[in-house]
Amino acid sequence: MTKRIFRSICFVALTVFLAAIVLIMGVLYEYFSQVQQEQLKMQTNLAAQGVANEGISYFQDLRVSNYRITWIAENGTVLYDSRTDTEEMENHLEREEVKEALNTGYGESRRYSATLLARSFYSAQRLPDGTVLRLSVSQHSILTLLFGMLQPICIVFVIAFILSIVLAIRVSEKIVKPLNEVDLENPLSNEDYDELSPLLRRIDSQQKQLRRQKEELIQKENELGTIIGSMNEGMVLLNQKGKIISINSAAKKLLGAGADCTGMDILSLCRNMDLYQILSDALQGERGERIIPLRGESYQVDADPIVSGNIIRGAALFFFNVTEKEKAEQIRREFTANVSHELKTPLHSISGYAELLKNDMVKENDRIPFAGKIYNEAQRMIRLVEDIISLSHLDEGAEDMGREDVDLYELAEKAVQSLQPEADAAGVTVKLSGTAGSYEGIPQLLYSVIYNLCDNAIKYNREGGSVFVDIHEEEQAVVLSVRDTGIGIAPEHQERIFERFYRVDKSHSKEVGGTGLGLSIVKHAAKIHQAKMEVKSAVGEGTEITVTLPR
Repeated sequence: MTKRIFRSICFVALTVFLAAIVLIMGVLYEYFSQVQQEQLKMQTNLAAQGVANEGISYFQDLRVSNYRITWIAENGTVLYDSRTDTEEMENHLEREEVKEALNTGYGESRRYSATLLARSFYSAQRLPDGTVLRLSVSQHSILTLLFGMLQPICIVFVIAFILSIVLAIRVSEKIVKPLNEVDLENPLSNEDYDELSPLLRRIDSQQKQLRRQKEELIQKENELGTIIGSMNEGMVLLNQKGKIISINSAAKKLLGAGADCTGMDILSLCRNMDLYQILSDALQGERGERIIPLRGESYQVDADPIVSGNIIRGAALFFFNVTEKEKAEQIRREFTANVSHELKTPLHSISGYAELLKNDMVKENDRIPFAGKIYNEAQRMIRLVEDIISLSHLDEGAEDMGREDVDLYELAEKAVQSLQPEADAAGVTVKLSGTAGSYEGIPQLLYSVIYNLCDNAIKYNREGGSVFVDIHEEEQAVVLSVRDTGIGIAPEHQERIFERFYRVDKSHSKEVGGTGLGLSIVKHAAKIHQAKMEVKSAVGEGTEITVTLPR
């Protein structure tokens, strides 16, 4: 802007200077022309008086360098000329100034000579005898005058040019300085130029509007950032080229991305063909959903195209951890298959024995044993169904069961007493030790924990073995420990013994009549009480399961 003002000021200054030169030269030229014409008229009057008094003798010894004198007869014949021979001169009767002098007594004219680049002034006066005396003088044209004054004009021009530059610099800086110092943060505080007031008011209004919009955007961005950042699911926003625009912390952790991953191609972080395929479909406008393995777990990846104005601007990827869901689905399928299998076996037995009895194909002495087998299989089915119902109840959280203060030692005594007949039949000794352990929990579930642990310790023990049940208190917990001297559990099975229908020794499990759900019930009941479970076992040396119940 400063340069434009500087150029404008210089242009205006030089234009004014040149216009002034032209105007002054024109005015002066016309003024001096008038003066010269008046002087010529006066000189003509004086010369006319001399010729009228002295006649032709007036011209003798007359030395005139600036003026040209011509004496013209009444018929236009030149009688005398100070510069040219009269015989060579043409008749002057038709000359404008001569005609006017003959008619009115005085005449004058001006004529321009293109060859001489000069203008001639003519002044003619009629004498008493009817002749005309004419004086003429030449005046250079304004261009000739200008060329003659070129040197001083150039000097003045240079001075004016330098002054215009200096003034233009100072004036432009002075004009622009207030503009450069305008406080745009507080537009209404500027009072240098009244002409800027409408603009400054408009800027102030727009700034207020922009500040409000910025605050709203920052608030929304913070809210969105908080929401996205606190999501357990991974979220990635991509542009049309598959470059990362935004990514939350969960997705960074999942993909192993660094803090400066924005702008990177997502396929450089995760080279997975399934991910590439659904991303390609999303960038083509098709929604995709697929389960892919990442970091040893299963993730459901949803890819949605981002469309604006019927143009696909990018895609959004969402990563949902479905490992537990997949495991739960697998467990459900296994559970359904196991339940079907577990129910099918006793039903086949019951159906077989009942069919033999129905067709009277059983001896009289075998009827009672057959009825006993039917009874045992039915009891096994009842226990299985009861355990399944208990597990389903525990899966729902057992919210309908009330909590109360119970003594775990007393519950352990009741469980040991109820299992004593089974222990005696298996030749296993059960020993209870410890102190009273007060705990606020669900009595039914706590009893089932102790009962099932002790029941397993008895069933999977050896004849003459022992089971040690211990209850003791710690600073912030009550600890239940059940240890046996039985067959033990191999390390590869220890993590799976709490799964439903999982049996380490299936043949032995069939013999002891277990349902395969006891430890699953223990796991769920402990989970409801937020208890920790620890298994220590060695094959042939026995097993110890410790349940720590936090207060």
